[in-house]
Amino acid sequence: MEFLNEKVLLVNDFIWTYILIAMLIAIGFFFTFKTKFVQFTNIKEMFKLLGEGSSSKDKSKGEVSSFQAFCIGTASRVGTGNLAGVASAIAIGGPGAVFWMWLIALIGSASAFIESTLAQIYKVKDGDSFRGGPAYYMEKGLKKKWMGVTFSVLIIMCFGFAFNSVQSNTIATAFNSTFNANKLIIGIILTVLTLIIIFGGVNRIAKISSILVPIMAVAYIVIALFIIIINFKEIPSLFQTIFESAFGIKQVVGGGIGAALLQGIKRGLFSNEAGMGSAPNAAATATVSHPVKQGLIQTLGVFTDTLIICTSTAFIILLSGAPLDGSVKGIELTQMALVSQVGSWGGTFISICILLFAFSSIIGNYYYGETNIQFISNNKLFLYGYRILVAAMVLFGSVASMDLVWNIADVFMGLMAILNLIAIVLLSKIAIKAFQDYSAQKKAGKDPVFYASSIPELGDEVEEWREDEKEAIA
Repeated sequence: MEFLNEKVLLVNDFIWTYILIAMLIAIGFFFTFKTKFVQFTNIKEMFKLLGEGSSSKDKSKGEVSSFQAFCIGTASRVGTGNLAGVASAIAIGGPGAVFWMWLIALIGSASAFIESTLAQIYKVKDGDSFRGGPAYYMEKGLKKKWMGVTFSVLIIMCFGFAFNSVQSNTIATAFNSTFNANKLIIGIILTVLTLIIIFGGVNRIAKISSILVPIMAVAYIVIALFIIIINFKEIPSLFQTIFESAFGIKQVVGGGIGAALLQGIKRGLFSNEAGMGSAPNAAATATVSHPVKQGLIQTLGVFTDTLIICTSTAFIILLSGAPLDGSVKGIELTQMALVSQVGSWGGTFISICILLFAFSSIIGNYYYGETNIQFISNNKLFLYGYRILVAAMVLFGSVASMDLVWNIADVFMGLMAILNLIAIVLLSKIAIKAFQDYSAQKKAGKDPVFYASSIPELGDEVEEWREDEKEAIA
């Protein structure tokens, strides 16, 4: 197993060091300029749209609202990466890793806007709701079925299996550390809960996520704000340390700027998923009048994840004085940091937080796999088999050592992102024209409504935005 892990690490380092980091930054800047800084100029509109989605009254048709789609996407984003991933990034790459997390969120959010807008444009009907994502716009927009199938296999392996094992492992480790709970028993409980929810379908997933995500996010942010307030005098020096470490001016741990950059971007992408191709699967489920509405809402999800929740974890750790020499990392470092700030109940609080964070991720991750199973085949046996395997991986993850699985997950995550980034660059003209259409309607004082005819290049490949479907769309 050690031999296999070493080989996986070699592939992992090559993908990230020589290909993916450059792609993420370059393409993020490209979309930022092409959309005229959409992620910064439309923040007010994002919150407005989110509010509209949360107040939607049409529940009779089984539709997924904009707010619920936002919660599914955020449920997958917000998980182990926010608590354990950030801690590991800081332990390995130093405080400077936080800066690179911020950067990849700020520029990568433009990529998130493009991919989620495309997911809406190319979505297909799925009973009373919709499904879609990179596999669908690869097939319909690029006319490359093989590319869509390849992506589907990667996301099923990455999110459905590897990432869910990581999530359940973190929950089991946290509860074992705090309450001395048996990991197998924790795993069985998680597995049963997972099966109950995933056999309930996308609407149950949407409902569960829309409850769990706000609760877990608010609770965690409140405790982080409390810690920031009691350590307010340390904040200026904290920012100074982050920036100095980011650019190698002040080396806190071995590796200097290279380690900070690699860990920050790597764990930033793991957490916020901007450009990876995962969140578009959630974005496609929403019933909206214009694809750009969901593009903007999912962009807000990136900010919520990295700039608020990941930053909260980073500040808790950096303000605590916990060791950053790599001797303690992952969820144990976060627990140690919080205990030092608020007392022994901090460990319990983190255990409950990680339960909500990671379990909501299991739900969101499962749905991404389900959507892509349906893209490959409509055979129900494949879907049921996938559900059973997901549950099995949740159980396995709770009792296993996850070093190898983390590394394998990083490889799949990297390959997913590379394939998706290529696709959205090739289709970016479509998303940008949709954004221009949205902006023109807003300037005219309208509530934007999209029709495929407004972008001639779409042809007959788009199913859900036809003129004769005005009533259903609006």
